[in-house]
Amino acid sequence: MMKDRIQAFLQNENKSYAQFAEEIGVQASGISHILSGRNNPSLDFVIKMLHRYTSLSAEWLLFGRGPMYSSVSQPTLFGEEMPQGVLEEETGNELTGTAEEGSETSESSGMALQDETAHPDSPGMSTRRITRIIMFYSDKTFTEYLPS
Repeated sequence: MMKDRIQAFLQNENKSYAQFAEEIGVQASGISHILSGRNNPSLDFVIKMLHRYTSLSAEWLLFGRGPMYSSVSQPTLFGEEMPQGVLEEETGNELTGTAEEGSETSESSGMALQDETAHPDSPGMSTRRITRIIMFYSDKTFTEYLPS
């Protein structure tokens, strides 16, 4: 039954009824009624659950077939990761300011930086400012920074 799969999901995610209800936007009493067998989950409930937990398999939730989590990988924010050696080499060049001679990218980025600093009064530059920075973490939490 679907209530058993919802219960298994909550145990696997280590969520309380109240946490789960808040995350999907339903009342905690509704969760309790579903899990006690008093009510069946509505289509709206299932859609909210699948929308909030995108890795949860709809096939598993609805029919009990397949794994609990779908194996479809979501694209990362920054694309493919670079090998560690390449990353260290590029980072080292940027931090120390040393680049190979004749490197067009180093020269062009240096000129772009000089152009931006040489004309601080250019249109658009003085009116734009950072209002907040939000960092999202893999454990589904975030940190928000506001300028003082």
